[in-house]
Amino acid sequence: MKITSFQASLAAAVLLTATWLAAPVSAQTQTQPARPVTAPAPVAAQPPAAPAVAAQPSAIAAPAPSTAAPVAPAAAAPSATEATLAPAPDAPKGGIAPAMKELSPWVMFMSADIIVKAVMIGLAFASLVTWTVFIAKSIELSVASAKLRSALKKVAEVRSLAEAQMALGSKEGILPSFLAAALREARMSAGLSSDTGIKERAASSFTEIVRAEQRRIRIGMGFLATIGSTSPFVGLFGTVWGIMNSFIGISKSQTTNLAVVAPGIAEALLATAIGLVAAIPAVIIYNHFSRVTRSYLELVSRASGAAARLLSRDLDRSHGSTHSRAAE
Repeated sequence: MKITSFQASLAAAVLLTATWLAAPVSAQTQTQPARPVTAPAPVAAQPPAAPAVAAQPSAIAAPAPSTAAPVAPAAAAPSATEATLAPAPDAPKGGIAPAMKELSPWVMFMSADIIVKAVMIGLAFASLVTWTVFIAKSIELSVASAKLRSALKKVAEVRSLAEAQMALGSKEGILPSFLAAALREARMSAGLSSDTGIKERAASSFTEIVRAEQRRIRIGMGFLATIGSTSPFVGLFGTVWGIMNSFIGISKSQTTNLAVVAPGIAEALLATAIGLVAAIPAVIIYNHFSRVTRSYLELVSRASGAAARLLSRDLDRSHGSTHSRAAE
């Protein structure tokens, strides 16, 4: 009986020991289903931290919110950087390109200073005067040269001043003026025996007619000379004034950006360009008319010589008839 009771007590002790030892295992078994409930967020966000979660579930469960919190800003940081860097290349294109396209001559003229505008308008008017003189003088010189050549051909074979006037008719021109001056001097010197005096007085009248023709034919040449010599300096004045205003604008804006400086400098250079546009044609046209006028004045000298020869023939013929009558 004693052995049986000892065995029964031993079995009870072993059962209690087994029950006590099995209690932590059951507690761990009961807490294991709750471990995946708090851990999925960090495990999904950070796959490499999965072994640490499995080893110490109680330690990772608490910091899980703090671990997930910095991950969201880190993921959002590249998007903010891309948002700031993406429009940066397009910003200069949208700001500078339209300003550069607006730098046309008309826009620069309208935005220029009042003094620069006055310089540009004056130079444009000077250029208009240059081309007006060119057209007018070209027509005048061509018509006058053609008339004078035709008149010289008509009087080339005549023998007296009267015949020359009949050949030319009542047309106005430089050669009829010479013939009229010679006839007038011959009539006013009637009864005088000195042919030399008559010729000298007629030559003096011819000289006055030539000078008057020179002054008439050179009308407008002075404008060309003045425009050709002063237009570059007038344009330079507009350029200096415009650049001065540009530097004043730089000092006010306190920047040396080309987009700020370029419009004022472009306006200033436009004044110089207009000055050159007015001066260069004026100089070329003046030199051209100097040559054409010189050739026309040579024709005038030929007409003066033709009238002087006709007067000399008339004088010799009149003295010859007088001598023949005296001999009779």
